[in-house]
Amino acid sequence: MSSKITGIKGMGDILPEQTPVWQRVEQVLQSVVKAYGYRELRVPVVERTELFKRSIGEVTDIVEKEMYTFEDRNDESLTLRPEATAGIVRAGIGHGLFHNQKQKLWSAGPMFRYEKPQRGRYRQFHQFDVEVFGYDGPDIDAELLMIVARVWKELGLSAIELQLNSLGTPESRQSYRAELVDYFAAHKNVLDEESLARLERNPLRLLDSKNPEMQPLIAAAPHITEHLDAESADHFAGLQEMLTDAGIAFTLNSRLVRGLDYYTRTVFEWVTDQLGAQGAVCSGGRYDRLVEHLGGRPTPAIGWAIGLERIVELCTLAGEGAGQGPDAYLVAVGEAAGRQALLLAEALRDQSPGLSIEVNCGGGSFKSQFKRADKSGAAVALILGEEELAARKVGVKPLRSETEQVTVAWPEALAAIESFI
Repeated sequence: MSSKITGIKGMGDILPEQTPVWQRVEQVLQSVVKAYGYRELRVPVVERTELFKRSIGEVTDIVEKEMYTFEDRNDESLTLRPEATAGIVRAGIGHGLFHNQKQKLWSAGPMFRYEKPQRGRYRQFHQFDVEVFGYDGPDIDAELLMIVARVWKELGLSAIELQLNSLGTPESRQSYRAELVDYFAAHKNVLDEESLARLERNPLRLLDSKNPEMQPLIAAAPHITEHLDAESADHFAGLQEMLTDAGIAFTLNSRLVRGLDYYTRTVFEWVTDQLGAQGAVCSGGRYDRLVEHLGGRPTPAIGWAIGLERIVELCTLAGEGAGQGPDAYLVAVGEAAGRQALLLAEALRDQSPGLSIEVNCGGGSFKSQFKRADKSGAAVALILGEEELAARKVGVKPLRSETEQVTVAWPEALAAIESFI
């Protein structure tokens, strides 16, 4: 016997029992962004490695430790995308989407990072991204956050908090960076090995450390909001006013810096305490210099990404997904009934295109078929035996209530089914 081939660590399968919740989350996300006038853009899973080095930053954890990078047969370095924004910007520049235009876009699909697999963090994970180009006022920042708030409302999720910060411009950050380096350098004896490396290369990331022993030191560090340039401060104040007017609660978090180099001004995270250490479920911010940095014309931009695995888990914890199954399961007893069952189901689907009917295939006794019907999660069982076939009738038995079975003529079957679902 050959040895079995197992899946790749951190790249899980999404089983049929789980997919209804995924479909529900995806449907809500797509319908909400469509309601705000956003259009879908699909980009490749593989990009040139240089794209991520230039956009995310060569001294970030993602580029240094987490990317799946390989050389193709032409000796070109390629990378499985660790995030979506860089690819969307690359596509927008390449297809002229930003030239004298404003764009509101969304994209979705798998991302890849070589991380230690744990709850809420996987090596293949899925994101839903929204990206906006050509708008520089705080109104679009507010709209993006209003979209997320509406998604939570549509999904029935409430235990999610918005944290907000502003990083200012790269120029205004220089004085803050210098002050931050001086502060942490004076406490080198407290810094762990990773933080010592960040001190030299990317000191803002020190504020993102999860080391419990460093939290008192981080809490006493200088605040970036004290170094904002006047324009960024006005932008941030305007955003806060708009969110307050919209009734969206938020908490200011001056330690929120995000893990990517391209962010400017507004940054934010929606976080929950229901998923353990991996509390962020939606993250994003402005990246007003990225389009120009990747070869395009100066273009203000902002976006966010929702981690679908974490939202699916929140929905599951809230009871989403229970009772998922077809509307009806057609039990057919006898060879002639088995053949007719396929045709009857087709006729019902023609009458109601949204109707879901699973036909028993492969035969089996009446008892075994009923077990399959119950296990399928269907709301009703349709029964087609020799007597029903001869009379051109079908039995309709509710499986999720104590309501009595009825027998109806085939033309009346759809109405009977719909009365029970």
